[in-house]
Amino acid sequence: MPANRFYVSQKITLMVNRYQVLGANPDGSEGPLLAFAQQKRMKIKEEVNFFSDESMTRPVFSFRARQRLDVHAEHDVFDEHGRPLGYFKKQFGKSLFRSTWELQGPGGLHAVGQERRPVIAVLRRIWDFIPYLGNVWVPFVFHFDFYDQQGNHVMTSERIKSIRDRYMVTVSDPRLDFRVAASMAVALDALQSR
Repeated sequence: MPANRFYVSQKITLMVNRYQVLGANPDGSEGPLLAFAQQKRMKIKEEVNFFSDESMTRPVFSFRARQRLDVHAEHDVFDEHGRPLGYFKKQFGKSLFRSTWELQGPGGLHAVGQERRPVIAVLRRIWDFIPYLGNVWVPFVFHFDFYDQQGNHVMTSERIKSIRDRYMVTVSDPRLDFRVAASMAVALDALQSR
């Protein structure tokens, strides 16, 4: 399952958020299914489960909020046996103008990710406050870059122009577990507006 480059693609459904995590072929095209994720809407405590395929019979990892409906909520990532792999949280204060996430993984990995372009970050917030447009599809393409405490690149999630939400994720730090990276990538879509 490990991958240093993969795609996250949202599947449009009515009552749940579903995501395909797809490997990247050498030519850059979408490859095989690495995991299938489902987030139930309207849950008091956020939880997203990842499965080996779309039949959802074999769970392979998950992430779950420590708190209930909290803008400062920390999310733990677990393997298929419930053992912790890492965690992430949105830095609420810093996210008022430019979304900022903190990510921790094994081996002392600690990274902070922000929206790449501050101008787009501000425009997205203005868009949300314009009557009748806040609930309309957002035309902005935004990307997140994560760096460790020494300034080394850890991970990037780049939104691809598409009708549905699609992202290309690149992991450059070998300490970052694929399951933590995939969880963070899905959370950037599923939890971003909270």
